[in-house]
Amino acid sequence: MALALPHRAGTPTLPTPSDDAKLIEESLADPDRFAALFDRHADEIHRYAARRLDDVTTADDVTAETFLVAFRKRARYDLSKSDARPWLYGIASNLIAGHRRAEIRRLKALARQAPEPADGFEERSAERVTADQLRPALAAALAKLGSAERNLLLLVAWAELTYEEAAQALGIPVGTVRSRLSRTRTKIRRFLESHA
Repeated sequence: MALALPHRAGTPTLPTPSDDAKLIEESLADPDRFAALFDRHADEIHRYAARRLDDVTTADDVTAETFLVAFRKRARYDLSKSDARPWLYGIASNLIAGHRRAEIRRLKALARQAPEPADGFEERSAERVTADQLRPALAAALAKLGSAERNLLLLVAWAELTYEEAAQALGIPVGTVRSRLSRTRTKIRRFLESHA
């Protein structure tokens, strides 16, 4: 037996978390409704931007600009897509691309860092030493990728988008996501093997 809570007059009801399209549609008539979309996804977009840019202040700016762009373009949102995350990640990725030079400089600087030496027997486990040693080489490999490859790889790896969501975020077919991701992984694997 389900317990139904009474609806109080004047209390707005939010759509289910997966129904961002309803919020966006409602925001066309009532722009204040868009704030709920911000509340729902801003932290996630900010975490992604902060990881990509390694600068909280710039990530703050990218997050704010992502939602400003989304607000301005909300009338063109495909309302058949109930989850707005891929759309928001696509906007954020485009804005991050504007900061590409800084991202590449950061990755190259990270690539030049020597791995920290392991202390004690327990910390010298093969997995940990290998991960620490790979970090600079992986950063160098990421810096060598083209922006389209890097955006796709990081949307899948860091933002944990599915192939379908990444395709939607980048505005490319799912088949292109699969083939580009496969080529990118091969490039990284070859780079890491040649620098081992």
